[in-house]
Amino acid sequence: MSRVVGAAVVVACLAAVTPAAAQTSLFLEDLTWVEVREAMRQGFTTVMIPTGGTEQGGPHLVLGKHNYVMKFTAGEIARRLGKTLVAPVMAYVPEGNINPPSGHMSLTGTVTLPPEHFAKVVEFAARSMKQHGFLDIILIGDSGGNQDPMKSVAEALNAEWAGTPVRVYHLDRYNSNPEFVTWLKSQGFTQEQIGSHAAIRDSSELMAAHLEGVRMDKRSTAPLADGTRAGGNGDPMKASVEIGRKGLELKVQAAITQFQELKQAARAAK
Repeated sequence: MSRVVGAAVVVACLAAVTPAAAQTSLFLEDLTWVEVREAMRQGFTTVMIPTGGTEQGGPHLVLGKHNYVMKFTAGEIARRLGKTLVAPVMAYVPEGNINPPSGHMSLTGTVTLPPEHFAKVVEFAARSMKQHGFLDIILIGDSGGNQDPMKSVAEALNAEWAGTPVRVYHLDRYNSNPEFVTWLKSQGFTQEQIGSHAAIRDSSELMAAHLEGVRMDKRSTAPLADGTRAGGNGDPMKASVEIGRKGLELKVQAAITQFQELKQAARAAK
């Protein structure tokens, strides 16, 4: 597929991912407890527990990149699923060791939690939702380090709650999103350009979800003036809002499809 044709495909997808601000909020943090109770009485018994992160994204992406992207896509997923509310995005997740620093902790501003502590936060968020009467609890994360702890929590709680109507679903396809890489390559981008962090994918997604969070004139993976590493891998100069909207749409579609499959399997197993 040529880039010209690819651009047309992206444009066709622009309307697919749009903010849900035009309707009553689906986010718990925007509602009173009475409003949440009333929503549940009207059938809103599915809740998402989204996790993001506070990590370096090179000199051009704000530290809250994952949180902005996760809140944007979580709202869209909830809107499309229907009868679904969204808990606040968790901003503190596993990002590496503190001393000596590893992973993203080697660059200023990143906040980390050990995986076992992050898992406990996720676990008790889920337990809180069960206590309030939610029946389907979705765990979803916009960062790679979040996935294994969330998977473990989902498995443990499902085992514990096997005799109840409550089920926990970990939607890992949302984050892995191999379709996005395949699509980027079909547009002519190389693996080196795509990279693995703070490059085309990350930069484009944040541009689409929260353009103010991208320092357009700072997009570079070259070392900084003082010689320290920039913190990215790949070419962020290739990023665009249009590419980001395509990536967000693929994430949303992957999450919805996986949830529907897992929910159907859970019902069949009863």
